Amino acid sequence: MSAGYVDRASLRALPQPAATVAAALAALGAACFLYGLASDPATAWRAFHVNTLYFGGIAQGGIIIACIFTIVGARWPGPVRRIAESLGAWVPITLLLSVVGFLGRHHVYPWIGHPPPGKEAWLTIGRLYATDWGVFALLGVLSLLFLRASLRPALKAAEGEASGFAKGLIARLTAGWQGDEAEREASAQRTRFLAPIICLAYAFGFSLIAFDQVMSLTPTWFSNLFGAFFAWGGFLSAVSVTALLTVLHRNYPGFEGEIHTDRLHDLGKMVFAFSIFWMYLFFSQYLVIWYGNLPEETQFFNTRLGSEFLMDTWYWQGWWERVWGEPWVKVTLLAWICIWVIPFWCLLGQKPKKTGWFLATIATVSAFGFWIERNVLVWPSLVPENTWAFLGVVQIGTALGFLGLFALTFLVFTRRFPSLAVPRK
Repeated sequence: MSAGYVDRASLRALPQPAATVAAALAALGAACFLYGLASDPATAWRAFHVNTLYFGGIAQGGIIIACIFTIVGARWPGPVRRIAESLGAWVPITLLLSVVGFLGRHHVYPWIGHPPPGKEAWLTIGRLYATDWGVFALLGVLSLLFLRASLRPALKAAEGEASGFAKGLIARLTAGWQGDEAEREASAQRTRFLAPIICLAYAFGFSLIAFDQVMSLTPTWFSNLFGAFFAWGGFLSAVSVTALLTVLHRNYPGFEGEIHTDRLHDLGKMVFAFSIFWMYLFFSQYLVIWYGNLPEETQFFNTRLGSEFLMDTWYWQGWWERVWGEPWVKVTLLAWICIWVIPFWCLLGQKPKKTGWFLATIATVSAFGFWIERNVLVWPSLVPENTWAFLGVVQIGTALGFLGLFALTFLVFTRRFPSLAVPRK
């Protein structure tokens, strides 16, 4: 929190329409997933796997946004930081979902029982889950410590309004209160200490998650850059979701006048610039694999982009027929268009970035593009010939269930741990 801002906290009731819709989606998703377990368990567990990765990346990315604001001493975010932080309420749930996903491991990891030669020691279920659960647990603990340190100065003011469980929880989180100024200084010191540690843990940890949860699904393929590409995707998806939620909260009680055009402009610049860097990472990985033209490296791109993007000569005649004939190319290109093409061309000027409804639309397209992208990273490795394997009642229903539960978690957290950064009076 910059020196010019102070936290204001006030408990609020859940917005019933939004909470009801979120709960209904969560119930629908649970029903679809259970139906999938009974009728097609492979599809159900693969959809569960994809959405665990997607929403886990958004949640951890929200914490990373707040950490970056802390490291650089950003003065502009105000309530934007609190919105990003609130995405992190899902971080501990990612570990729980990964534990549940263990039950469907035989439907997700094709190498179980027969890893490729040379990778027998690495591709074992014991090693994989020990590593990945350790990463999720470490990031979960660090994220909760960061949230507690960041929100503690504002929570004391809300203790008098709370009742029941919320009052007891706030009392425990603010035990040993030392006064407003001392607590704000202690909060700043703790968050400055934790922020770089969390960023490093995310960079290394999510690279391992990428190698284990995505790259290992094509166990003979490897790319050193893939970890950074996957981790950056989680961060950028969180930036897009933060931009969307910021616009949606623009007229919310307590936010009046805080979500102004300057803040929208800064968020738009983040979506614009970081989508360019995502494309840079993608192209850097693709270019090296293209000119190397080694079968063990090109197989991953060949499955998703087809032979068209691996040829040494590119020509227009019959291009669409060749692209349409490859199973996963059109879905991959859709993700690419949503994540980079649309944000780049639509957010080039200042006015689009400052226009709330337009920025929210582009941010939604970007976030949806990353859901497509996570599906493209997983499904073609398991069902390379079925273009629409990621679509269906079970797959869409499971995704909507995750969305509903994620939204409900966000709503509960922001209402039970409310904190709004406003200018000092």
